[in-house]
Amino acid sequence: MTQIDKYEQFRDLHERAGTFVIPNPWNGGTARILTALGFEALATTSAGYAFSVGRRDSAGAITRDNILDNAREIVEATHLPVSADLEGGFGMSPETCAETISLAVEIGLVGGSIEDATGDPDDPIFEFGLSVERIAAACEAARDRSFVLTARSENFLHGRPDLDDTIKRLQAFSEAGADVLYAPGLPDLDAIRTVCHAVDKPVNVVMGLGGPNYSVEELQAAGVKRISVGGSFARAALGAFMRAATEVKENGTFTYAADAIPDSEASSYMAKPELG
Repeated sequence: MTQIDKYEQFRDLHERAGTFVIPNPWNGGTARILTALGFEALATTSAGYAFSVGRRDSAGAITRDNILDNAREIVEATHLPVSADLEGGFGMSPETCAETISLAVEIGLVGGSIEDATGDPDDPIFEFGLSVERIAAACEAARDRSFVLTARSENFLHGRPDLDDTIKRLQAFSEAGADVLYAPGLPDLDAIRTVCHAVDKPVNVVMGLGGPNYSVEELQAAGVKRISVGGSFARAALGAFMRAATEVKENGTFTYAADAIPDSEASSYMAKPELG
């Protein structure tokens, strides 16, 4: 499939009826497994990648080059459309956000998200006007380049549980040209439903962060178009790793191996030529 083919497939997923799940691999191997399981698109996770290389998922801990190299590995491991977690665009200025989108297109990504978080715990969210300018610049860079731009409002992840401001931002991002809208950390199904009904673009919701969990059916009824899992698959894998290591260290037993997939099965996922 060409990059344009992948873009059209990804765009069509957002336009067809119903809700779809876009899981988040953190490397080429997990991308191959998720592809083999039958998902229709994939998204990168900055948290999953950071944990896999021994870093924190925080401002300055991972660079734009790190994120794009990881995204390229995932793109090359699958025939599916891949969207990337591009954090805050890796710079304050609208120009830097636009440059990040251009670089993302060059490595084969057909989608990506820009958030309005600053990375500064004392002032965690960009001022409204600048937030909109940043998204507008990213959208302009994506224009006519086969790229689905997701705009994120991060209020609820940074101690600002202001639903009205979150909706105001999402509406402004939509007007600026964003294709998909995303407010991670919404507290409940009522808030999710309110956001979906207040905006005119497809809405992404993340599950697995903690707090209430809702089924695909429940989220679809609320108006959600796309469901991601963020770094939760990576943390689930780390949880299994920790339980296995703790069992060996504290009990001297190895029963964890009963839950491990066979080597032959793992190898079969990595050896499928149609995924490369």
